[in-house]
Amino acid sequence: MTKIAIIGAGPSGLAQLRAFESAEKNGDKIPEVVCFEKQEDWGGLWNYTWRTGTDEFGEPVHCSMYRYLWSNGPKECLEFADYSFEEHFGKPIASYPPRAVMLDYIQGRLAKSNFRDKIKFRTPVRSVIFNKEKNNFTITSHDLKSDKVNVDEFDFVVCASGHFSTPNVPSFDGLDKFGGRVMHAHDFRDALEFKDKDLLIVGTSYSAEDIASQCYKYGAKSITISYRTNPTGFHWPENFSQVPLISKIEEGNKIHFIDGSTRVVDAIVLCTGYLHHFPFLTDDLKLKTNNCLWPLGIYKGIFWVDNPKMMYLGMQDQFYTFNMFDVQAWYARDYMMGKIALPNKDEMLKNNQDWKDREEKLETDEDMIWFQGDYTKELMEATDYPTFDIEGVNNLFMEWEHDKHNDIMGYRNKSYKSLMTGNTAPAHHTPWLDELDDSYDSYMKN
Repeated sequence: MTKIAIIGAGPSGLAQLRAFESAEKNGDKIPEVVCFEKQEDWGGLWNYTWRTGTDEFGEPVHCSMYRYLWSNGPKECLEFADYSFEEHFGKPIASYPPRAVMLDYIQGRLAKSNFRDKIKFRTPVRSVIFNKEKNNFTITSHDLKSDKVNVDEFDFVVCASGHFSTPNVPSFDGLDKFGGRVMHAHDFRDALEFKDKDLLIVGTSYSAEDIASQCYKYGAKSITISYRTNPTGFHWPENFSQVPLISKIEEGNKIHFIDGSTRVVDAIVLCTGYLHHFPFLTDDLKLKTNNCLWPLGIYKGIFWVDNPKMMYLGMQDQFYTFNMFDVQAWYARDYMMGKIALPNKDEMLKNNQDWKDREEKLETDEDMIWFQGDYTKELMEATDYPTFDIEGVNNLFMEWEHDKHNDIMGYRNKSYKSLMTGNTAPAHHTPWLDELDDSYDSYMKN
């Protein structure tokens, strides 16, 4: 029987498991599937831990999640087409759920099946090697609890390990002299640590926006955002300021910026992005890319061009998330089950370059959203994944962009209509800035 290895049981890996579960429910005989997950539970980055650095087994901590995190985009833009929020919770819920609620939704789709049994928890993959003579892969994995190393062979490999867990950490002149707290966003856990502190955020990504907002909400004295190219463009509260990149740091916690301005701060949070990092893959299988909408090297955003039996899910920069991972997983499943044939290498390379050329002409976030919507639609229409309104999702993203620009601290109070059920989300019982309890129980009082 064909054997398939899935690396990671986060949203992308669970999408692949769901794709096979769906095929099985439709009467197809599915291959043998084994999923390797290094964490204790499924859900990927949505699992929170207080740990940073390494865990109790000496493994790098995967978690980039922090307390008080709420979805930074409307749940209506990421809703599964085959499993709505309303189906899961039994009622409509507000548009911006906190982490614990999102994790419950992600897990709930497969919780009633036996597919959890296909996951080997606390079992990181140590190496993946392609055997040319056998046309298959040898995977070495490590069961951390038993401290046993296992070696097995697979016909296909799906890498769904994500790319937001290995921090990109720059250095600045004099940083070794800084007398306060310095951390990457990967290690940020609790905004209360910075209550009454003067905080410097380096970067303008989503993590910078959200960590800055969280620290304001929980009482930071002042927040300075340092940007490399352009300021964020949001209407921040009065105790915010935006400055260009750091030029040097002096003793006494004095930060100099390239425009000549200075600040004295208590702490620095580096929101400087993440690396695509696959230490378990040999170079002939390894995707090497920056964080972009169209990584070269993988056809349809999935198949390793040099060896399409090696697949990647969720490796793009993302506006679309869960439902994009789903259509990738359905497409990958149909290839592995012989329902979809891939073109030759030259055609794959040409198709890749066509998409890359289009990406490089994109100018605004709005352009990027429509680009990723077109990609998601193309994959969706090639399989039996339930059709949903891509244009409607794109328009919701446009509304979200507008709401966030108008009120960065209040956009999470907005409500949107589900493209899956047609129902409009209720307002949350407490405005986001006033809601200091992010627990599942508090949220579900709605």
